[in-house]
Amino acid sequence: MATKSDKIFQSPFEEISDFRFDSGVVEVFEDMIERSVPGYSAILGMTGELSEQFAQPNTCIYDLGCSLGGSSLSIAQRNLPDGVSVIALDTSEPMIKGLQTKLDQISTLQVPVQVRREDICTTEFQTSSFVVLNFTLQFIPPNLRSDLISNIYRSLLPGGALLLSEKIRFEDKKTDGLIIDLHHKFKKSMGYSDLEIAQKRTAIENILVPETISTHHQRLENAGFTQVTTWFQCFNFCSFLAVKPN
Repeated sequence: MATKSDKIFQSPFEEISDFRFDSGVVEVFEDMIERSVPGYSAILGMTGELSEQFAQPNTCIYDLGCSLGGSSLSIAQRNLPDGVSVIALDTSEPMIKGLQTKLDQISTLQVPVQVRREDICTTEFQTSSFVVLNFTLQFIPPNLRSDLISNIYRSLLPGGALLLSEKIRFEDKKTDGLIIDLHHKFKKSMGYSDLEIAQKRTAIENILVPETISTHHQRLENAGFTQVTTWFQCFNFCSFLAVKPN
């Protein structure tokens, strides 16, 4: 499935609705996220690398909020232990259909991928060794985030890990404003206009609720993770690795 160039916000809107992962977004999603999230390709590549380090035999690897399966595919093309399978979950039907179409066209996967349309806040997790939340928690209502992280923690075997990537905010308002400005400059360098940047920000501000690094670390530690590190950051995008103690 060839991706199209993101032109969703290229023309002015009289009224901007909240952002939704509908069929229009699915068509341009890969272009959109590559041009909007600095370091996205690096995070995807390391997602596969980390799966090799943490995957344990006869366990599940979860890709939560999988969208078009960038993380799932990075993992499923690795040489992982026997009995490992990837479970990719998302609430967006167009995303799930798009991912299934991609999987049907790939014959080189080393690990089976099961795709399900499902709310990750109500999922009954099977025994897992590695869980991926790449730019997903930020779309979950804040009051549900701690329970989700705790459910993931309980599903993990000792020595298992959670990879959590998020857009973040900074406690200091001046710093936050500076980093947001730098991110907008990055998007302009990727070909987005001021109009596109402004309209996208309006569409997403009510549904993407970022948190500080310290909030993420505290939540992960409260769930039981004893080894939590911020392993990647570029502007206001971070990735955390949290390991369950043996």
